[in-house]
Amino acid sequence: MTQTSLPRVLVLDDEPLPDLSPLSGRAEVLHSDGGSLPSLLPEADVLLVWNFTTDAVKDAWAGKGPRPGWVHTASAGVDRLLPELADSDVVITNARGVFDQPIAEYVAGLVIAMAKDFRGTWEFQRGHQWRHRETMRVGGTRAVVVGSGGIGRAIGRTLKALGVSVDLVGRRQRDGDEEFGTVWGSDALDGLLPEADWVVCAAPLTPATDGMFHRASFERMKQDAHFINIGRGRHVVTEDLVRALTEGRLRGAALDVLGEEPPAADSPVWDAPGLVLSPHMSGDTIGWRGDLATQFLANFDRWAAGEPLLNVVDKQLGYVPAGG
Repeated sequence: MTQTSLPRVLVLDDEPLPDLSPLSGRAEVLHSDGGSLPSLLPEADVLLVWNFTTDAVKDAWAGKGPRPGWVHTASAGVDRLLPELADSDVVITNARGVFDQPIAEYVAGLVIAMAKDFRGTWEFQRGHQWRHRETMRVGGTRAVVVGSGGIGRAIGRTLKALGVSVDLVGRRQRDGDEEFGTVWGSDALDGLLPEADWVVCAAPLTPATDGMFHRASFERMKQDAHFINIGRGRHVVTEDLVRALTEGRLRGAALDVLGEEPPAADSPVWDAPGLVLSPHMSGDTIGWRGDLATQFLANFDRWAAGEPLLNVVDKQLGYVPAGG
């Protein structure tokens, strides 16, 4: 903590700003738009990365002077902070838990919408066409959910409530899981893909998961399978997915995240057959920013009291370990 009477909380700003009024009289709150971050970092005891879509922290971290002892990012992913902060003594916490159920509901909505061809129904209605079709049953299908953290587990739990059989995939195999029986290791993924009707990527972005879904992955899937990515854009080799859809190797896909956001106007993702695009919004329900601020303030209370922080990220793994 600095030698001033109050600890200093530096906020990497994004609009709308978080409501940190409960810190009044307890902390001095500083603000940065990113450009001033290098000069302000040495003055901060705590850094709140409210704007989690920028690399400003990574770019500024190697500068001169002391650094905050605690960095909290208002996001589930921490790839915008690593590996630059990994070798320092800083404690990193994230927004684990805030987005779990909203994202699970979003994925369930996509599964139902694609199975029931809501997109086709809307298009026929717009064309004033009364066209009867048969659609898929969701119950009895099988999903492979890649990512065994809170978001992946919430997705799996919600899909199971729809009657979907779920194979959950994590970094390593774990038997005896109370909800899923076995959590498969990443080495089992290739063997699971051919049996899946739905493949959902909810993994953290690490060197091991960067580009994990590529041409060979899509070729292993059933021709009538669907692929959904709500993890990170770099999990997917986008051109390989577009090719698989164009060639009819997959029935459909949905991307809430892309390596380039937004995609260029001439990007082939806009017109890829059977592809649903959404602008990185799967976890953003009404009031989500307030939930993020409340979570940070609760952790600040723990920090100020000298208690262990919640959601501490393993900086080598790149995510909060199970039970963390």
